[in-house]
Amino acid sequence: MKFSYIAALVVFLAVAHGSEAVSLVKHDIQSEVDKITKLLNDMSASISSATQDMVEKVKALEMTNTAQTYMEDSRSQIQPLVDKVQAEATKLQEQVKPFIANIEDQIKPLTENFNAQVKPLTDNFHSQVKPLTDMMEMLFQQVMDKTKALLPPQ
Repeated sequence: MKFSYIAALVVFLAVAHGSEAVSLVKHDIQSEVDKITKLLNDMSASISSATQDMVEKVKALEMTNTAQTYMEDSRSQIQPLVDKVQAEATKLQEQVKPFIANIEDQIKPLTENFNAQVKPLTDNFHSQVKPLTDMMEMLFQQVMDKTKALLPPQ
């Protein structure tokens, strides 16, 4: 009879321990499932964010390519006009050269005549003003010397 009590006690302990172990396993499994779920959610959010960034970069690249294509098309349309304007400007410059040379030829004697008439006047003016400027320079030098004499020695 003692054996049956001991066997029953062992069976009872085994069942109790087994049910407790099942409870712990269920608890651990739920914890692991929660961790895996959180990890999958985090990975999904990260992949979504990276995908969104990539889509934005592709859109920006497409916009840049579109703008560059537009600029190249505009340049190819405008370049012939620029070439034509440059050619016309060169022609105009060649046509105007004789007129400019003619005007220079006509003005040169006038400027030489003006310089010939003004030079004696400026030379006369300079000769009359030179003594005055020399006198003013001496006066300023005297004022500076007297001012220095008034200052205490250093």
